[in-house]
Amino acid sequence: MKIISKILLTLSFVLSLTSTSYAVTVASWGGAYTESQKLGYGDPTAKKLGIDINWVDYSGGLSEIKAQKEAGAITWDIIDVYAMDTITGCDEGLFVEFDFDKDFPPAPDGTPASKDFFTSMPSKCAVGNILYSWNYAYNSENVKGTPKTIKDFFNTKKFPGKRAIYTGALTNLEIALIASGTKPKNGGANIYEALETEKGLQKAMDKIKKLCTDPKGGCVFWSAGAQPPELLMSGEVVMATGWNGRFFNATVGEGAPIVQVWDGQGLDYEYFVLVKGGPNEADAKKALAEMTSTEGLAGSAKYIAYAPWRKSSIGVMEKGEPWYKDGKTDMVPHMPTAPANTKNYFLVDPLYWADNGTELGEKWEAMKAGL
Repeated sequence: MKIISKILLTLSFVLSLTSTSYAVTVASWGGAYTESQKLGYGDPTAKKLGIDINWVDYSGGLSEIKAQKEAGAITWDIIDVYAMDTITGCDEGLFVEFDFDKDFPPAPDGTPASKDFFTSMPSKCAVGNILYSWNYAYNSENVKGTPKTIKDFFNTKKFPGKRAIYTGALTNLEIALIASGTKPKNGGANIYEALETEKGLQKAMDKIKKLCTDPKGGCVFWSAGAQPPELLMSGEVVMATGWNGRFFNATVGEGAPIVQVWDGQGLDYEYFVLVKGGPNEADAKKALAEMTSTEGLAGSAKYIAYAPWRKSSIGVMEKGEPWYKDGKTDMVPHMPTAPANTKNYFLVDPLYWADNGTELGEKWEAMKAGL
């Protein structure tokens, strides 16, 4: 009996290896985000292509995939990463380089993939997944009037009360310059050109400092995404910067009287990369193309308020409204990339922050310490 049991255990182990060896494994961030990926385009892709797709959580960075490669035991095929990781990983040969118009399908009207992307990729190894917004919101029950612009966020005379802002310099410097009159243009190129100068940087710092020390204003710093909606609902602040997905969840999921303002928003992003030498590279490439197609990316917006990277996905959503999973919520108005929401925006520049983040962080903390 013991021998039979050992044989059965061995067979079970071998079968488990066999059943998973053909699955495409995608490493992502977990929680509601991965759930939206799995339900929105992962499961439909698996069904359409007949390829099993396995989702695993990771904590970001390149250390894990580097360790897999060094050990000669790569287990991931696709990874959801930040912009700088696509650049570093591409330079180090960790990821596959793409020919965007050959490797990814065109839009339904025939527009090549590269022309259908909302903006360019940071490297040849990256394909866009979603865009999310750093914008601001207010509690309509605690504010007299209707804030409409990024200038209103800083207007304590018209809208008195404390503001909640991100604890770090990221995006705060950009919105401070826009509120001071600098036009983003070209996705924010003007903003970063100004921040490269001492005068521009000081102007942004002074704008934030004035807001935080204003007797009619004041700043509360947040670090966790759940905080801005909570601060708005508690009445501790009258306006708060935050991530659009968090504001959406508070509004649609919890019925909070929170209103988002898109003017001056900063668009940030997530990308997929294909691991070079992954266990199922060929199938993974097919799955990745399908998941990041117009219809695929639109699917994720049924479950989360992040915008698809494909411009054509917005049209799919418009035709299918109400698009959200509850069957009653129109999603296009909640998309950071919707035409109505992109009249005045900037693209967060990962290269600028990679090159200047440490120095800016020190200056930012010194400014905060003096408040």
